[in-house]
Amino acid sequence: MMKTVIPFLARTDETDRRMWLAALKHAMPDFRIEPLAQLTVQERDAATVAIGADPDPDDFQKLPNLQWVQSLWAGVEQIAAELPRDNLRIVRMADPQMAETMGEAVLAWTLYLHRDMPRYARQQSTGQWIPHELPLPKDRTIGILGMGNLGGRAAEKLLQQGFDVCGWSRTERTMDGVRGFFGAEGLNRILAISDILVILLPLTEETRGLLERSRLGLMPKGSSLINFARGPVVDDAALLECLDSGQIDHAVLDVFHEEPLPQSSPYWTHPGVTVLPHISGPTNRETASAIVAANITAFFANGKMPTGIDRARGY
Repeated sequence: MMKTVIPFLARTDETDRRMWLAALKHAMPDFRIEPLAQLTVQERDAATVAIGADPDPDDFQKLPNLQWVQSLWAGVEQIAAELPRDNLRIVRMADPQMAETMGEAVLAWTLYLHRDMPRYARQQSTGQWIPHELPLPKDRTIGILGMGNLGGRAAEKLLQQGFDVCGWSRTERTMDGVRGFFGAEGLNRILAISDILVILLPLTEETRGLLERSRLGLMPKGSSLINFARGPVVDDAALLECLDSGQIDHAVLDVFHEEPLPQSSPYWTHPGVTVLPHISGPTNRETASAIVAANITAFFANGKMPTGIDRARGY
């Protein structure tokens, strides 16, 4: 029996593509998953669903009957902006394991800041032996911008450690144990009380440049920031100004306007910045491939497409 062909569209490096293909083929033995270049014209014309990992938008022109694309990433702002067809549904990766991994990263780097690790590293570099008072977690307010799946799991882990947790979202949301804020006024209020600010927002026209000089200036003097969302959510010049003035003591940055981060960036050498190479919430190939397999199998069994993103909002 002929297997249904599923195009695999990716602009990642060759090793990454090969590993994804292996994982997807293992999870979906009843389908034939192949790079677009290896498909015949007839196979391209027959394709109704594709799997994408940073796909080239031009490739979609070669799949005229495509109905939806399953992204392997949780962040879909790039594919949403680049896709030429508004009627093509984009399904983002919603993997519980990704939320667990991101929650773990948020907890780890929050503890790094809570325990004053950057200060002790600076002291070590100059041979200083100076202990400092450690506040209890309940006396440390952690503000989370973005209370979706990732933000919710991060909040749970922080609550388990006894932190005072607040959350902000575009529209009102509630979560047990978390003080909720929403809207423009709510954003200003949560910034003003956050000792450590965690950014987990999608990149949209509304969030691009959201944290500019005036908003960062609302944060308590000596507070810290963790950006695990997208680089353009934060104004780089404004953040550097706040770091230089001491308004913000330290920033843990995993995402940037340009990636890889150019060697010319002042972030590399700034004493108030920890640079990470976009590793806070990696997609797990095994668990993600199982989700892709379930979505595509259901589609061919009963025609049901997974819920797509709102193309206008970008997520």
